[in-house]
This record gives sequence, structure tokens and C-alpha cells, in this order.
Amino acid sequence: MVDIQQIADLIDAKVLGKKDDKISDLSSFKSSTNSSICVVFGRKYFKDAINSKCGSIVVSNKDTEIHNIKKNILIVHDVRYSMFLLSKFFKSQSEKHYCPKSNSLNISESAVIEKNVNIGLNCNIGHNAVIESGVTLGNNVYIDSNVVIHRGVIVGDSVSIFSGTVIGSEGFGNIKNNQNKWLHIDHLGSVVIGSNVRIGANCTIDRGTLDDTIIQDGVILDNSVHIAHNVIIGSDTAIAAKVGIAGSSKIGKRNLIGGMVGIIDHITTVDDVTISATSTVSRNINKPGVYTGIMPISQHASWRRLAFWFTKLDKIVKHINFKN
Repeated sequence: MVDIQQIADLIDAKVLGKKDDKISDLSSFKSSTNSSICVVFGRKYFKDAINSKCGSIVVSNKDTEIHNIKKNILIVHDVRYSMFLLSKFFKSQSEKHYCPKSNSLNISESAVIEKNVNIGLNCNIGHNAVIESGVTLGNNVYIDSNVVIHRGVIVGDSVSIFSGTVIGSEGFGNIKNNQNKWLHIDHLGSVVIGSNVRIGANCTIDRGTLDDTIIQDGVILDNSVHIAHNVIIGSDTAIAAKVGIAGSSKIGKRNLIGGMVGIIDHITTVDDVTISATSTVSRNINKPGVYTGIMPISQHASWRRLAFWFTKLDKIVKHINFKN
């Protein structure tokens, strides 16, 4: 726990509120508590901030109408840079602890198991696998050779993870500073994998920025699938090879996603959706069914015009047929 004033000094903030209040963590609005601090990226998120449990928020000095918010307010020049600084600070402060236990294990001598790892019954860990500190593995987990599971990841029962897969890697969260140089935001969330999950070879599943990336029960991933930070994959979904799902997307239950599909960030699909191979998903899918989205690459302005008329073709044909 740290004082608000200590945080204010770190991010060069003006404080409105109780400077001696304590802050325990950097959080999203959804998972915040009274001792959490949250970053507000613009006025459209004020409602989320007001309705959240967080006790302290970081806002831009360009935002107005903040005085009616009954929370501690830290006013900064650049909220994105403040997020960068806070992520670094709380990453250095955070440390998850688990009670280690070991029963009926088959662990290769070349595997690396760090401290505070909780391993369930009947687990197999292959050659050169790396299990970092704070990881929890359920019962009947199979870890193939050269798998890396980073700090704090939670894996359920009867999960198989095949060669070369990396779970809990840093997500692709970056901001630019005043010199137009990239700065990486440390990701403080983790990855939570349910039970009866199968993850193919050479997959990457990134940890969440603040909340966890979640793979629900019964999900199966083919080889070379990338799942970005804060993604949620619904139960019993199947994803074929070379699919990329960008950050904060939420995939429904029992989805079938064909090979080489690209899903942009913040997309939501409902349950029982099928997406054809090589499709690009650039908007939410709100009804169950089979979807295909394949168009040749072009300049974006041209692509938008083509896409508009493409969606109207059936109506145009009906109109022409009616006139004839």
C-alpha cells in the first residue's frame, strides 16, 4: 500500500482529495476496489469511473466537469504517459505467492521450475520447459517440450500445451512520448486457462494489461494461434491455425474460427458463430451464424467505398430485376 501523494509525485499530478489515502493497485474499472487507482482515458469513460468501486482516478488536465466525482482525483498532463509510469511502478510492487506442492509428477531434468509454483496431481512437464514463479497448474496437465509459462499464470485441470507455446508473454501495449518514441506499458494482469483446454504448438497468449486474458473451459487451439492481451475466449470454441485475435476482443461460446482469420481489437462475437477461413472481422457479430469477410487489399478510402456498395449489391439486383 502506498500513499496517494507518493503516486502523485511519481506521475507529477495535482491531487484533489485525501492525499494520505492508501492505494493498493492499478486496476481496470471492472475489477477495482476502494483502494485501487484507475486511469481515465478521456471524458467518454467518466461514467465508468463514477460507477466503479475505485477510490482514486487519474484524469487529464484537459478534462473538465471532474469536481462532481466523489473520488480522489489526480490531474496530469498526459494520462497515457501516467499509465506507463504506473504500470512500471506496480509491476515492481506486485508479487503473487502460492503454496508449492508436488504429487505424482513426471518432470524432465532439463525443465526449469521457479519458486512458488503450485503443481497438481499427475502432471507431465517436458524437456526445457520453463514454469515461472507464481504459476498454478491443475491436475493432469501436460506441458510439452520448450513451453514457457510466465509468472502468475493459472492453468486448470486436464490441459495440454504443446511445444514452443508461450503463455503470459507481455502484451502489445505501447504509447508514444513527446519525442514520438515508443514506450512499452508493463502488463499487470495474467492469463487464466480453464479446464479441458488443448493448446497447439507455437501459440502465444499474452497477459492482460490490468485484467486477465481468459481462456474458458473446453477451448481448443490449433498451432500458431496468437491471442492478445485482455481477450476472452468463450467455452468450447475451436480456433484453427494462424488466427490472430487483437486486444480486448471477446469471443463467444462454441465459436468456430477458420485458419488465418484476423480479428481486430475490441470485437465481440455472440455464441455459436462460425467464421470462414482467411476472413477479416472488423465489426461485432451480434447474431449466430456463418460469416465470411474476404476482400482484396486496397487504399483504405477505396476499400470503404467498395465495402459500402458490396453490402448493397443484393438490393441493387432486386431493384434492377423489379424494373425489368
